[in-house]
Amino acid sequence: MAKTAVINIRTEPETKRDAEELFEACGLTLTDAINIFIKKSLNYGGIPFKIKAPRYNEETLAAIREVQEMKKNPHLYKSYSSVEELYEDLDSDD
Repeated sequence: MAKTAVINIRTEPETKRDAEELFEACGLTLTDAINIFIKKSLNYGGIPFKIKAPRYNEETLAAIREVQEMKKNPHLYKSYSSVEELYEDLDSDD
């Protein structure tokens, strides 16, 4: 077996899960996909696709700002421990 080196990366658990599901559908492991990316980058001499800042419309930007504000000040917003609790609150007359 060829020698291997270990690379540790950090990503959000949901991102990892989604990537694993995507690559599994292609018959690949996450490790396979990362190795393909690295080898393609080496052959290309850089990132093998265009990287640019995302462009969002004003409505999306406003939603992003709202979520950022909610994360900074969660005490200012309602939270629920279950979907049922949310529905009960929505159905109440308050």
